Amino acid sequence: MSQSSVSHYAKGSVANVIRSLLVVGGLTAVIFFAVARTSSVTAEQVDVVAAAEQRSQQSGVPYEYAEDLPEGWTPVSQRFVRSKDDVQMWSATWTTPDGAYVAVQQAVDATDSWVDTQTNNGARVGTVTTDDGTTWVKRDREGKVQRSLVDRQEGTGELTTLVTGTGTFEQLETFADHLVAAPVNR
Repeated sequence: MSQSSVSHYAKGSVANVIRSLLVVGGLTAVIFFAVARTSSVTAEQVDVVAAAEQRSQQSGVPYEYAEDLPEGWTPVSQRFVRSKDDVQMWSATWTTPDGAYVAVQQAVDATDSWVDTQTNNGARVGTVTTDDGTTWVKRDREGKVQRSLVDRQEGTGELTTLVTGTGTFEQLETFADHLVAAPVNR
């Protein structure tokens, strides 16, 4: 091939490289600004009431959920799973108005190690009595930001309840004051 038949652009001059980079950069910028992106993700609400009622009917255990919480509390998850020590656990989680998490976790025949695991080995830091007269043990795991209220019932067939999460103790107490048991028709 002769020298005269080669394209001027194929010679790879610095100016051509810069023009190519500008074209590619311009196209990238157009695509970047044209694609919609979300700036935040809103947690999807779940029907905790229906799930608690279904699990209670299936198991014969009156699992609890929070009802009539102040504005801004949002139910975001529920599950019924085997956990530590093969203990079957009901768990339902809400976000608070300030973005913290608070969950109710319940298990029949809970073991000490189950309670320790669910509270992240939080240290006992006192007690609090809710409006219904229940005395809860307060546990706090500093460094991991997990606080818990524990209503531990001893004995076979007894239901242990934890209110736990990243919320303040005041938020946990508010949540505990709004717990109601799902009906069991057996």
